[in-house]
Amino acid sequence: MKLLSVNAGSSTLKFRMYEMPSEKIIVQGAFERIGIDGSNFTLKFGDQKIKKDVELADHREAVKILLDQLIQNKIVSSLDEIEAVGHRVVHGGSKYAKSVLIDDSVIHDIEELSDLAPLHNPAALKGIFAFLENIPNAKMVACFDTAFHQTMEKEAYLYPVPYEWYQNYGIRKYGFHGMSHKFITEKFGKMLGKKPNLIVCHIGSGASISAILDGRCIDTTMGFTPNAGIMMGTRSGDIDYSMIGYLQKKMNVSFDYLDNQLNKESGLQGIIGFSDLRDIDDSFVRGDEKAVLGVNMYTNRISEYIAKYYIRLGGKVDAICFTAGVGENDDIIRSEVVKKLAPLGILLDDQKNQETLIRKGKDGIITQENSSVPVYVFGTDEELMIARDTFSLV
Repeated sequence: MKLLSVNAGSSTLKFRMYEMPSEKIIVQGAFERIGIDGSNFTLKFGDQKIKKDVELADHREAVKILLDQLIQNKIVSSLDEIEAVGHRVVHGGSKYAKSVLIDDSVIHDIEELSDLAPLHNPAALKGIFAFLENIPNAKMVACFDTAFHQTMEKEAYLYPVPYEWYQNYGIRKYGFHGMSHKFITEKFGKMLGKKPNLIVCHIGSGASISAILDGRCIDTTMGFTPNAGIMMGTRSGDIDYSMIGYLQKKMNVSFDYLDNQLNKESGLQGIIGFSDLRDIDDSFVRGDEKAVLGVNMYTNRISEYIAKYYIRLGGKVDAICFTAGVGENDDIIRSEVVKKLAPLGILLDDQKNQETLIRKGKDGIITQENSSVPVYVFGTDEELMIARDTFSLV
């Protein structure tokens, strides 16, 4: 079966086509700057790469060009060969605990939940509508980023605020990066031959950590929005909310201005002045004062949540896993985090850590043999997780 795994953003459309169940990638690519000057697309298949500048007014045009390219390059002989399309949808609220076939009621729910993800759910709907129009015979599947975390109990997902806020407005922790956390959890399940107890650290520009008990998420760091939890590349993570009202008065600025500052100008960016970890690592090694400060703040918060989840799991942890861009490839950040976990008996192997880089094709354990918990580095694959969920449904 040929199926597409699709991630539609407000001005982007990223995709992979898989042959299932072999999970072979047939073609992959992206459409960038949709509805903006300078729009273009890239396709990669076999040993070929096509990149073209093309005017893209909307997602409908991007999808049409994509499907035309599949025919022109003889990747498929007919669009009927594409039997399914899996769509990443950021927010499924508390209603969706798994991926589902898309029908009118699911579309309605995604629209209703757009208030909770105003930048993401409307973009996903654009992608869904475009594919429905162009390949109506294909099954459409919604894969929700929040779904994996819906196994949390109330004591984990409720905030200590008036209960009516939860009842009337859905104020609660939802969690994000669910497709990644699910992918890593399933990987360990197959590797260990059981439902694992894990602490999964998805550390990229955006970052979240989850506690997994018997293969189910019992807590996660991101909350009502992705701005909660640990310090990130440009997001603040957890803060005292009272500073917002205080700064509005002192700076005479709007909530929207401060919200933008907390999402796009905070975290490592706010403390150090830039957020690319490669540059930060270089500055940290040189001993730059702000870089040292920022890295210490960053790794303190990551290690503190790992320790918290270690307790939540009763100390019975099969593994800790680093994944996503920073987790997979930044041995300096991993080193600083794991060294802070030494009081729990978690002991880093410096050489293994330095050698284990996903970009160089090396994954595995980065701790000593006598470490109380093994720490792994594995590559995540959200697109493949979408493809698997889609295939299982259709």
